[in-house]
Amino acid sequence: MKVIRGTIITIVIVFMLLMSIAAPAAFIGLAIFLIGLYLNNQHRKYKINFKKSGWIMAAGFILSIFLATADSDVNETVNEPEKVQIQSEKNEADKKAEEEKLAQEKAEEEEAKKQAEEQARLEAEQEEQQKQEEAEKQKQEQIQAAESLGLELVTVGRVVDGDTIETSDGSKVRLIGVNTPESTTRVEEYGKEASQFTTSELTGKKVWMQKDVSDTDRYGRLLRIIWLDIPADDMDEGEIRAKMFNAHLVLNGYAEPSTYNPDVKYSEYFREFGREAREANKGLWVLGDEGTTKGDLDSKAVSGSSSSSGKSGSNDSSGTAGNSTSSESGSESYKNCTELRKVYPNGVSSTHPAYDSKHDRDKDNYACER
Repeated sequence: MKVIRGTIITIVIVFMLLMSIAAPAAFIGLAIFLIGLYLNNQHRKYKINFKKSGWIMAAGFILSIFLATADSDVNETVNEPEKVQIQSEKNEADKKAEEEKLAQEKAEEEEAKKQAEEQARLEAEQEEQQKQEEAEKQKQEQIQAAESLGLELVTVGRVVDGDTIETSDGSKVRLIGVNTPESTTRVEEYGKEASQFTTSELTGKKVWMQKDVSDTDRYGRLLRIIWLDIPADDMDEGEIRAKMFNAHLVLNGYAEPSTYNPDVKYSEYFREFGREAREANKGLWVLGDEGTTKGDLDSKAVSGSSSSSGKSGSNDSSGTAGNSTSSESGSESYKNCTELRKVYPNGVSSTHPAYDSKHDRDKDNYACER
């Protein structure tokens, strides 16, 4: 019985001691309990007359529990702001961590964007460089192709009339193999339309000039074929139709084919194009089968003069003046230069049927020139 009583008391003391450690105020109850235990031992040992020691122990135990509970509530109440503060600090830390994470993600996105932009820039530069290299290669190929065909790049400054232009450096150029109606010193039907067409097509444009045989005519004008683009084969009909401006004039009915030796490289093409335009009633051919100026397709056309002649068609008419004669062989005779100039205002060369040495006073193989 004593062992059981001692065990219970020991358990109670240990329990109260633990409560006191958790809540220091419970030490008061423990102290009262120990006082009651002491008095109880004294009563049992020395028979002291103090019978209520058990109540003191019970009171100490109850007080210890009460104080421990109260102290715990106080601690919880006291610690509540700390808990709030701790929670707030935790929330702030979480928020800061989230902000740092977002900032890091944003920085990574910006870095990735920068890298993408840099990569795009490098690719664009490489592409531009490739384009420049390709353009330079094409330019060199064009130069080589132009040199092989004897082409010269020029810029058209202004248009004199349908078949005569002036380059930006002031050189006048007479188009070979074609004759548009007059639109300057005198006007022939469809001359203004031909001049307007050439003006709209060539003014300010870069074109390629090609010499046949002759370099200039007697007026110092360059005698040239005009190419709008470099042909792969300058004798291919498809290329001539598509890229040669002289051919465009004939094909669209703005000019008649007009051949003058020795510049005859494209004469057969021009005659073919002229017949094609005449059959289709294009341009000047609408006004009649003889066109509106002189050319190879006239019913009484005379073989052309030398390339040193002046304006094609201004000295190759098959018509005659009132005081002229015409033989069966096609030769023409005029009494004097006054009569000859009524038909050929600029005179005629030595290869022309109307040439007569008596009209060639300066013996330059050109009669009645002005």
